[in-house]
Amino acid sequence: MKQYVIDQLRESDYDRIRDYLVHHAESAAMEGIYYVDLPESLYTDLQKSHDHCQPYYFAVNLTRKQVGFEWLIRSRNTLRCACIGYATQKQRDYIIDYADGILDRLRIKL
Repeated sequence: MKQYVIDQLRESDYDRIRDYLVHHAESAAMEGIYYVDLPESLYTDLQKSHDHCQPYYFAVNLTRKQVGFEWLIRSRNTLRCACIGYATQKQRDYIIDYADGILDRLRIKL
C-alpha cells in the first residue's frame, strides 16, 4: 500500500491524534482506522462522472507508534470501479498537507 507514514509517535502524540481524528474524521469498524472525505474539487474527471460512486475518501491508520495516510482513493458506495485508485499528484498533496496540518494544529514536533 502506498501511503504517507509518520512514525516514532510518543504516547501523548497518539492520544492527541486519536482525539483529533475522532472529532474530524469518521471512525471505521476496525479500531485505529479512520475515513477522511476527499474534497470534491480534487475529484478526477472520472470520479466526477461517477455520481453513484461518490463520495470518495482516503483512510488513516493510527497505531501507538505511527500514523499512516493511505494514498488509495476509495468510494463510499462501490468496492470495485475504474474510479477507485491511487491518488493523483493533487490528491497526494492534499493528503500530505492534511497529515502535516494535524501535526501543526496539535503542535506535535517529531
